[in-house]
Amino acid sequence: MSYARVLCAGLAGVTGHLVEVEADLSNGLPTLVLTGLPDTALNEARDRVRAAVVNSGHDWPNRRITVNLLPAALHKHGSGFDVAIAAAVLAGAGAISPARLVGVALLGELGLDGTVRPVRGVLPMVAAAARAGVTRVIVPLDNAREATVVPGVTVRAVDTLHRLVEFTHGTGTLLEPPDVEPAPEPPGPDLADLSGQAAGRHALEVAAAGGHHLALLGPPGAGKTMLAERLPSILPPLDDEAALEVTALQSIAGVLPPDGRLVRRPPFQAPHHSSSLVSLIGGGSGMIRPGAISLAHRGVLFLDEIPEMGRTTLQALRQPLESGRVLISRARGTIEYPARAQLVVAANPCPCASPAGDHACQCGPVVRRRYLGRLSGPLLDRIDMKVTLLPVRSAQLLTETAPAEPSAVVAARVARARAAAADRWSDHDWRLNAEAPGADLRRPPWRLPAADTTVLHAALDRGALSARGYDRCLRIAWTIADLDGRPHPDAGDVTEAYQLRMGEPVVRRPR
Repeated sequence: MSYARVLCAGLAGVTGHLVEVEADLSNGLPTLVLTGLPDTALNEARDRVRAAVVNSGHDWPNRRITVNLLPAALHKHGSGFDVAIAAAVLAGAGAISPARLVGVALLGELGLDGTVRPVRGVLPMVAAAARAGVTRVIVPLDNAREATVVPGVTVRAVDTLHRLVEFTHGTGTLLEPPDVEPAPEPPGPDLADLSGQAAGRHALEVAAAGGHHLALLGPPGAGKTMLAERLPSILPPLDDEAALEVTALQSIAGVLPPDGRLVRRPPFQAPHHSSSLVSLIGGGSGMIRPGAISLAHRGVLFLDEIPEMGRTTLQALRQPLESGRVLISRARGTIEYPARAQLVVAANPCPCASPAGDHACQCGPVVRRRYLGRLSGPLLDRIDMKVTLLPVRSAQLLTETAPAEPSAVVAARVARARAAAADRWSDHDWRLNAEAPGADLRRPPWRLPAADTTVLHAALDRGALSARGYDRCLRIAWTIADLDGRPHPDAGDVTEAYQLRMGEPVVRRPR
């Protein structure tokens, strides 16, 4: 037999695709030709596969070998095709029996000594195979736990190419996925660690309940970073759909936990302010990798010292914040990654950033305006709420008698508010108040009485509020009402939402 075909899977963004690997052996000058739009790493598979086959104790066919990857119009990236290529070549040469590989997807990278090494993105690739009707997959041993997350697929593992060959001959067995007890997730930062900052804590709770973006302004040491780091602790655990999305993204990025479990905790990404546009949005040569905003999907993207970030980098955030996805176009194609992350930014009020506050600041008014002016108006308009944090005083830091409210208590209120929003929008494809289109909130049955939105109308007419800001105030008002357990917002909720939007001191009514 000089022709053989096995199944594999490839990636295009976060979406997997079933790939057929064909091998044809014919007379001619001994060589291995790869077709089907392989990238550089895949082209190098010719030497890896040959060395792995020989070092596994098998003969390399001394013939002209053509390996084709179908569909040929789909760009193929990475080294995850090595095992499938080796199996197709050996089957075409009659060295292995292809009958036991019919309907089985093979994934894995080969070392020169014949070991099968793990690859990135196994979860979405196995999911793609399952969607195509494949019910059995063979993956590297280190990826086996991850592959078992996909329902309806029988997963077996190999550690060497020789084990796979012996399995096809019926003289060897494949490995079961390791039964590893998932390590308990370490507890994250807790809001109980934070002293004072009632305004910041309230804004964080509103942001968590509605999925709103938040800007924290204030001098060093006021607690901006502490607040942002504790936002995931009051967010609900990810449901099955969101957990699969987040786990797939982390699999592609190669940052999935070793035990291969589903990621249930909302992710938290805090890239340095010197990060490049590609690291934040995604991209790169060859296979386009997800950036920080995609790795924060269904979680939190925290940008500290945001005025120090490059202007071009910040401007690139505008479209993903609106659409919840990143579309990266290159000459060889377009890749889409989900990016529905909750943005939290932090900034000092001026370049000198005196911890003592404004009275010790040496920056003039023009310098202060220019510093915060590095944040463009269109980007700031997409941030729902702004809160100015004042320095913590000794009375709050040293003499507090009652402990601060812990994250578990706040998380319970957030969960109730999100459940109320989910029930309200159950007939629509929205999860949170922040996802509700403004046009729908301005139409019956969700339109609020004119008497309750007077403050928004006045701000809109005098130019203090944009149309986008008007809609975001409505969303925040609905979230405040959900937190307070009321069926719809009133004038007080709208006024409080406006104050949070404009960065004004919030005057809360007694609850």
